[in-house]
Amino acid sequence: MQRTDEPVHQGGCLCGAVRFEVTGPFDAFMLCHCSRCRRDTGSVHAANLFSGSATLRWASGGRLVRSFRLAGTRHERAFCGQCGAAVPSVQMEGALLVVPAGSLDETDRLPPPTHIFCADAAAWEPGVAAAPRFAKLPTDEVG
Repeated sequence: MQRTDEPVHQGGCLCGAVRFEVTGPFDAFMLCHCSRCRRDTGSVHAANLFSGSATLRWASGGRLVRSFRLAGTRHERAFCGQCGAAVPSVQMEGALLVVPAGSLDETDRLPPPTHIFCADAAAWEPGVAAAPRFAKLPTDEVG
């Protein structure tokens, strides 16, 4: 039986075919700059939440979830087999729930993130914070 005081987070994939619910607290929110996470996401870092006690329930599309584990490592990710978007995964033989932060519907209740593997960060990462910001696609900047 679910306790009513436990946080509940909902989310899904890009195409909406996979939907999930996470019940329980997150222990950590980490922005990982290692080369594996950068290649995995195609970005400056991966943004994942971790929990040793929260539970995951697939609300829909659970049969579409696929996973990949890089041989010889603990690097693992789950994704929608239809659109490829990252979704939560249960790792370390069920001891750890990993939730991609961008897969959540709302993020205002998340703990503050911690940066890890900064020594392996992309050379262009320091310029990210100072990059110009636009509320939407700057059409005059795009061909």
